[in-house]
Amino acid sequence: MGTEGAGPDWLAGSEGRGRVRRFCSGGGSDGEDMAFVPGQPVTAVVQRIEIHKLRQGDNLILGFSIGGGIDQDPTQNPFSEDKTDKGIYVTRVTEGGPAEVAGLQIGDKIMQVNGWDMTMVTHDQARKRLTKRNEEVVRLLVTRQSLQKAVQQSMRS
Repeated sequence: MGTEGAGPDWLAGSEGRGRVRRFCSGGGSDGEDMAFVPGQPVTAVVQRIEIHKLRQGDNLILGFSIGGGIDQDPTQNPFSEDKTDKGIYVTRVTEGGPAEVAGLQIGDKIMQVNGWDMTMVTHDQARKRLTKRNEEVVRLLVTRQSLQKAVQQSMRS
């Protein structure tokens, strides 16, 4: 997985290392120690994941499901401690599917899809962005609570 065509918000390399990025967002932030003020930049540890869709007949399969969105009830989100967080989260990953092979995990919060901001979208807008028929590769920028906590831990040491 190379970084060809990767924009400035993509991490270099695919080794699974995180990097601190800043996003302007109206959504919540993960991590209890990270301050969040609506409309202000959110500091997040992110990981780049590149998924090559699997062709099955006329369909292109990603191998994961999502939950959340600005039109959904954030109190029902089991993946965020912030019960006002209306972000898009990975709710299921198919074993052996393209998403699992690429390293996507249940509970990952999707920050970007192919360079598009996903922090303030409806569930349907997120689904449409992920399943575009003319895109065989989906480049995600995700944040993961375990990455956040690891960085917080190292900053305290």
